[in-house]
Amino acid sequence: MPTQQLEVTVLLPCLNEAETLAVCVSKALQSLTELGVDGEVLVSDNGSTDGSQKIAEDCGARVIQAPIRGYGGALLAGIEAARGRYVIMADADDSYDLANLKPFIDALRAGHDVVMGNRFRGGIAPGAMPPLHRYLGNPVLSWLGRWLFGLKHVKDFHCGIRGFRRDRIEQLRLCMPGMEFASELVVRAALAGYDIVEVPTTLAVDGRSRKPHLRTWRDGWRHLRFLLVMAPRKALVWPGRVIGVLGLIATVLLAIGPVRIGSTEFDINALVYACLAVIIGTQLALFGGFAQLYGRDVGLVTDRQVGRWARMLRLETCAAVGIVLILGGLAGTVAAVSNWGQHNFGPLDPRSTIRLVLPSATAIALGVVTMFSGLLASLLTLRGAGVPQAVAGAPIPQPRTAADDDAALHTTAR
Repeated sequence: MPTQQLEVTVLLPCLNEAETLAVCVSKALQSLTELGVDGEVLVSDNGSTDGSQKIAEDCGARVIQAPIRGYGGALLAGIEAARGRYVIMADADDSYDLANLKPFIDALRAGHDVVMGNRFRGGIAPGAMPPLHRYLGNPVLSWLGRWLFGLKHVKDFHCGIRGFRRDRIEQLRLCMPGMEFASELVVRAALAGYDIVEVPTTLAVDGRSRKPHLRTWRDGWRHLRFLLVMAPRKALVWPGRVIGVLGLIATVLLAIGPVRIGSTEFDINALVYACLAVIIGTQLALFGGFAQLYGRDVGLVTDRQVGRWARMLRLETCAAVGIVLILGGLAGTVAAVSNWGQHNFGPLDPRSTIRLVLPSATAIALGVVTMFSGLLASLLTLRGAGVPQAVAGAPIPQPRTAADDDAALHTTAR
C-alpha cells in the first residue's frame, strides 16, 4: 500500500512504449510542476521487453510491474500502487495532451468523482483517429453507453485520458483485465451514482512507428458485449416484453382466423412465428429477471429492483402461473384430440386444427419454463440473507475468485 500521500498520480500503462514513453513522462512531470501540484508519474509496466522500464525511471517516473497482463491489468495494479489522492490515467503513446492536466485537476478539486476527457470538444488532429472510429465506433458506443446507463453528459465514452478519485474507484472493486476496463470504470461509476463530468482534451497522432495495441473489431466487440451484459433491463427485459406482447397479440388474432392487412393475408405460417415470438420474448424477460437477481451481488441493481423481481419470480408464484398455463394447454390438447376422435382419428384439415394445437403446445412449453424459472430464481436468492445488499450510490464489493484470476492470465495483452 502507498505510504506517502500525494495529490495527483499520473498513471501510464505501458507495454513496449520505448519510442514515446520518455516524452509522455516528461510532459506529465512538467505539467505537475507548472501547476504546483504535489504529484508523481507512475508507469505500470505490462511486461515490456524494449527497455521501457529504465527509460521511465531515467525520466523521473516510478515504475511497477503489473502481475496481470492486459490494459486493465496494468491499470488495476497502477491504481493500487498510486500514492495520489487523484489519479489521471492516459495512454503512453503521446497522443493525449499530458502537458495540460489543469482541466482534470481543477474538476477533481471541485469534487467530481470521475473526470472524462472529450476529444471531440477539444480537437482531433488529422490522422489521429481512424475514420471508422471517429464516425462510427466511438459515436455508436458512446450513444449506447448514454442510453443504457443514463450518462447524458458523457459524449466521448472511450476517451483514454480520464481522472478520478482513487478511493472512490477502489470502492468499485473493478476487475476487467482487458480493454473492457475502460468501459467498466465508467459503467460501474454510473451505476454507483458517482458524479461524472467531461472536460475538453485533444488527440494527436501517436508517436509510435508500430501498430497500436487496440484492435478495431475485436476490442470494439468486447466493449459492446460488456455494455450489454451490464444493462440486463434494457438489453433483455425490455426487448423481451415487447417481443412477447406483440407475439401474444398476433397469436390470439391468428388463432381465431386468418388476418388480412391490405392485400396480404397472414395465416397458419404466421401463427408459428407468433408463438415463437411469445416463447422468445418470455425467455428474454426471464433471463433479464435472473440477471437482476444476480446483479445484487455485484452492484448492478438496487434493493427496490431486486425486491420486485424476487416477488415476481418466487417459486410459489411461478409454480402457480406455470400450472395454469400447463392446464390451459392440456385443455386445448384434449379439445384437439376430441375433435380428431370425432373424425375417427383420420386425416384433418391442418389449417383449422393447428390454430388450436399450436397455441396449446406453446402454453404447455411456457408453463414448464415458468415453473423451472421459479426454481432457478429461488437458487439465485438463497444467499440473499447473508450477502450485503446493493443500494443506490453504494456498490457491492466484488471479490475476485480463482476463476477470475485464471481468466485474467489468459487475456490478450494490450
